[in-house]
Amino acid sequence: MRTEWKLFSVISAFLFVATFVYAFWTNAQTQGIDWVGTVALALSFLLTTMCGGFFWFVSRRIEPRPEDRSDGEIADGAGEIGFFSPGSYWPFGIALAATIAGLGLVFWQVWLLAIGLICVILTACGLIFEYYTGTRRTAEH
Repeated sequence: MRTEWKLFSVISAFLFVATFVYAFWTNAQTQGIDWVGTVALALSFLLTTMCGGFFWFVSRRIEPRPEDRSDGEIADGAGEIGFFSPGSYWPFGIALAATIAGLGLVFWQVWLLAIGLICVILTACGLIFEYYTGTRRTAEH
């Protein structure tokens, strides 16, 4: 995680400087600050700072990964990464539900937005609990 927080810190520093340069530049060119761009840059700075802070916080609590060590080899990262469901249809359902919610948001149809958000919640729950219920339920020891 050390790599990630350093990357986000560099981006945050750039956005911090760019916010002030942009505000100064637009004020000099148009005799007024462009608040939309300035606020967008400031919020981007805050977002990347938040992400970098999270990665920094996590990196202090876990052992260094192979990509965080200077003597790390590619082979050190080999092996099982995690479990990924080989044949789940739930991600397609989540995407379809998010599309419905997005269409409701774009056309500001509150009823469609509500249906889409409810479907997103239900399909996300289906994905999370896929291996705890139904035919794919794993045997408990």
